[in-house]
Amino acid sequence: MIGVLVSGEGTNLQALLDAGLPVAAVASNRPGVQALERAAAAGVPARVFALDDYPDRDASDSALADWLEERGVELVVCAGYMQLLRPSFLVRFPGRVVNVHPAPLPAFPGAHPLEDLLAAGASEAAATVHYVDDGVDTGEVIASESVPVLAGDTIETLRERVHAAEHRLLPEVVRRLVAEDEASLAPMTTKGMTSLSPTTEGETHGEGEASLAPMTIKE
Repeated sequence: MIGVLVSGEGTNLQALLDAGLPVAAVASNRPGVQALERAAAAGVPARVFALDDYPDRDASDSALADWLEERGVELVVCAGYMQLLRPSFLVRFPGRVVNVHPAPLPAFPGAHPLEDLLAAGASEAAATVHYVDDGVDTGEVIASESVPVLAGDTIETLRERVHAAEHRLLPEVVRRLVAEDEASLAPMTTKGMTSLSPTTEGETHGEGEASLAPMTIKE
């Protein structure tokens, strides 16, 4: 069962729901966001864990972990969740927390990667799914789909194309993580992902191509 953490519109949550994945719980650090409306419309239990309601971040994250475990969650997906998870949370779901990030990693981590890569003159963004550790977007990359930066791109136009890639990639990766508990998986081929060998330094992929590293769920 999947628990999804959200902070905003919830378009990646919607992609998971539309893919028929077993989303058992949705949690947000912000009240009133559209993602909570999407959860309600799908009949998925949802709850807000606002930091102001707890003495500190550890208490908030511990309560969040308790709530997810009570609902049978085994895999946690951060889908636009704009708050770092504390080690007290991560130890409850070891190797079972993933995040989707709108840029290549480790090159462009953090909260404003599209702004950073455009300022740096980078040639491509990416939809990147990676494991979450106690750093800022430093966990092992599971899969990525490159999105070329086009002439005249703005943050808004680039973000729209990256979101489209995220909506393709995230459900496929999560489906595999849910379905498989083996240490490594054979390459797969799916629409929109035509190259799935791990990317080595210096290699790039065109739009619609993805690189997929071995996916391991640590017990």
